[in-house]
Amino acid sequence: MKASTDLQSILKAIDRKGYPAYKDTRGSYSFGKYELSIDHVQGDPFASPSKVSIHVEGKAAGFPKECFEKKERRIAMQDYLLRLFGKEVDKYNFKAKGSGKSGLLSVTRCGQEVLERTACVILPENGSIILRLEIGFPANGRTICAPELEKILFDFLPRCIQGVLFYPMLNKEEVKKTLFLADDRHYIREQLEKMELAAFVANGSVLPRESGISDRPMKNSILFVSPKSMEVTMKLPHKGEISGMGIKKGITLIVGGGYHGKSTLLKALELGVYDHIADDGREYVVTESDAVKIRAEDGRSVTGDDISLFVNNLPGGKDTKRFHTEDASGSTSQAANVVEAIESGATLLLIDEDTCATNFMVRDELMQRVVHRDKEPITPFIERARFLYEENGISCVIVAGSSGSYFNIADCIIQMDHYRPEEITGFAKEEAKAFPPVSFPKDTPFMPDFERIPIRAAKTVKEHRGSNRYAEKYGRGGKNRYGESDEGSVRESERIKIKGMGKEGVVLNKETIHLHYVEQLADSEQALALGYLLAYAEQNMFDGKENLRDIVNKLMTLVEEKGLAAVVQGGYLPSGLALPRRQEVFACFNRYRSLKIEK
Repeated sequence: MKASTDLQSILKAIDRKGYPAYKDTRGSYSFGKYELSIDHVQGDPFASPSKVSIHVEGKAAGFPKECFEKKERRIAMQDYLLRLFGKEVDKYNFKAKGSGKSGLLSVTRCGQEVLERTACVILPENGSIILRLEIGFPANGRTICAPELEKILFDFLPRCIQGVLFYPMLNKEEVKKTLFLADDRHYIREQLEKMELAAFVANGSVLPRESGISDRPMKNSILFVSPKSMEVTMKLPHKGEISGMGIKKGITLIVGGGYHGKSTLLKALELGVYDHIADDGREYVVTESDAVKIRAEDGRSVTGDDISLFVNNLPGGKDTKRFHTEDASGSTSQAANVVEAIESGATLLLIDEDTCATNFMVRDELMQRVVHRDKEPITPFIERARFLYEENGISCVIVAGSSGSYFNIADCIIQMDHYRPEEITGFAKEEAKAFPPVSFPKDTPFMPDFERIPIRAAKTVKEHRGSNRYAEKYGRGGKNRYGESDEGSVRESERIKIKGMGKEGVVLNKETIHLHYVEQLADSEQALALGYLLAYAEQNMFDGKENLRDIVNKLMTLVEEKGLAAVVQGGYLPSGLALPRRQEVFACFNRYRSLKIEK
């Protein structure tokens, strides 16, 4: 490793040269208490900024073990440091002058959710910290302006690092608050199973958001208060006693007039699979971590799903046990979404009537008389919901605004009135007696077959494994200086180009995987990470020998053990990745139109 003075010498030598000379700065430099690594240098001042990482050894950082030994605390601490570093960096952004992106200092901008990100990593074995950021190397036109970069690397950046990445410099009360909140949320998640709850919404929570483009809490909004009949109390490790609405496992129906908060409550439950920062208003809204939002998705592709639980006897004798389509209808797409959610391990389905295919959800008595069951290939969800729960332990929370048919099968019915919930199960059940329930068939349903035909890649892979040509070009894998594995990080025959589209999707080479309707993606960095996960799986796992469930299981185990670095191509780990849930990994893979199955 070189010394910081070596970097200064390089900068002096390349000053006023053409911009490509900046590539001479690549490498690692010791700055005493920390190491600066210039991992990638941008091609010109108008290109994507250069990639830089900071490495602080555990002993130098000085964080106590209790800050990072437990996973939930470590992730919360990483999130806290990243947000704090972002505030410090903002003080110096574009203070160094030049053309294009000169002087840019950028780190990941975190939302309201606490996610595991590549931008800040605390190594659990020793407390070392790795922080990744982007810097626009300054230039005048396309000529290097070394004094401005020296200002960034030797003045601005050290100030930010000193104030954030060393424990003695931090506000200990804020650190404690962050760790205690992580402990309390983890405790609630553990209690859900013990108390047979699907979700918990604390009294005093702020569920409405600021606007359609802001996820911050709405000011002066109505605070959530649980119905007394559904109120449960927990004693958290740090906050003490907390009360709120406990939604029991089973079938829960949320009803009420328009604009009274039905969808707002469901949206909070959707994102309750994640932890939230303090003062978000949803810190203590906790949902089973494997819950999946279900909706119709016209036009999506479906490959090899067994949707026979809901769809049979299609015209032309089309196979619904291995259902294929490039353009699914509302009902078949929703059937596929339910089946894929179950395959991913979901034990709670969240459904909003407004975004569903009506004929998939229910068929009333009159419609069944006019269009006889023998002529209708769809078995509505209402006829399978109790089977899913009673025989397979899969609960549902359903928002209904127009159809009362679900009153008959619901275990609990909540009415939202001016954003306040009221339990009306007894009243609704009594009123429903005056309306004959929809007749259900007497068939014996079976769970979908998840032993799919093995998955293979659209193109042949692994043709050059171990070849000298490949080894010379990409290396043979191994670990970098941070202990991160880069083995198998690129396709042997070609690199896969990955481009993010926010939360809307991700592009692999020329194919776009649309994720707009995967509504529990909380951050665009999760969507981009899905692209890397899919690219790695296509390179290394879609070999025609294993089914999708086994592939995702192995992939998530790999990431759990080695981090996202294990699946990222190239010589450095991007700063803009956040770990998605396995449910979103399934959702992404299932929307990949190049996915093939062995015949």
